[in-house]
Amino acid sequence: MLSPKQVKTVQKKLQSAQYPIYIHDDDPDGLCSFMLLYNQYLEGQGFMLKAAPKLDTRFHPKINHINYDLIVVLDIPQIEQDFIDQAKSQIMWIDHHQVQDQQKVLYYNPRIKDDKAYIPTTRMAYQIIEKKIRGHKKYAEANPDLWIAMVGCLSDWHMPDFTKKFCKIYPDLMEKDDDIGTALYAQPIGTVAKVFAFIYKGKTKEVYRNIKVAMKIKSPYEILNQTTDKGKYLWKMYTKINGAYETHIKAAGKQKDKSPILHYNYIDSQFSFTATLATELQFHHKDKVILITRKSEGKYKCSIRAQFPIIEPLQAALEGVEGYGGGHPSACGAVVAEEDWDGFLKRFKEELKKLKEFDK
Repeated sequence: MLSPKQVKTVQKKLQSAQYPIYIHDDDPDGLCSFMLLYNQYLEGQGFMLKAAPKLDTRFHPKINHINYDLIVVLDIPQIEQDFIDQAKSQIMWIDHHQVQDQQKVLYYNPRIKDDKAYIPTTRMAYQIIEKKIRGHKKYAEANPDLWIAMVGCLSDWHMPDFTKKFCKIYPDLMEKDDDIGTALYAQPIGTVAKVFAFIYKGKTKEVYRNIKVAMKIKSPYEILNQTTDKGKYLWKMYTKINGAYETHIKAAGKQKDKSPILHYNYIDSQFSFTATLATELQFHHKDKVILITRKSEGKYKCSIRAQFPIIEPLQAALEGVEGYGGGHPSACGAVVAEEDWDGFLKRFKEELKKLKEFDK
């Protein structure tokens, strides 16, 4: 979590900014972080960093025509120093991935003090706005964006400390004793989280349209019960994409391989589901390491999940190959050149066997 001093600093920066630019990751944690902050301060513009783990100078042409006075980076693992140096304003970076060492940036990451801390960016964003009051209107029982905070936290596999409050206000969306997997895959709040995950599927123009609609949603029931045109729009988007997604879930689940690694490779020219598939399959197959791969443009893009830390085997397997990867201890991603894939996969399996937790 952020310290009280850090919360005040961030609040002051956002309150004084005339037109901040928000650059967020293309997943529910990134989206929910942006929505929480934007809904509070109602100034600026949001941009997603799609299908890339780092922010570099290639992004500047997208924002340089804007007269911004602050850049807020949310849930993005890496920022190149050149991007920071060439920015027209100060950069405030809120993240929870592996700690980076960049200069001339306001950097907030709970892992600086505790490398094992796991606090999604959404939780920190909610911490920033939780007790704020919009104009003269006071919050009755809780911040009206509490449901957005819950969606972002659950989607990043984190059960937040405000769960009891959430369940009191939304008792029909999840049970207070639910674990994360049950909440995501057996409760209505999980359906909302899935809708938010699917917002990023499709062409860039479609994604920005989806985000624009999502930002106008005031209640999760607009989506679940399709009570407004905006809710109906997102539900239609969700049902269309979910049909393709469920096909992959069923195909991956039918594999009879007794290997401790469940490896599912798929081809889908329209949608990428690697991270979402990996997370759900890990819940259903807790005894296996989940490896989901999708071949695209001469590269294998993969998501990896396990019930124990696998980041070190991944990093070891990436040595000497054309590729990159990283993430959280038990939830990682990587991109590997096609010509190096077989060698990478063999090395990754060898490194996994060195772990005592791995069921050989």
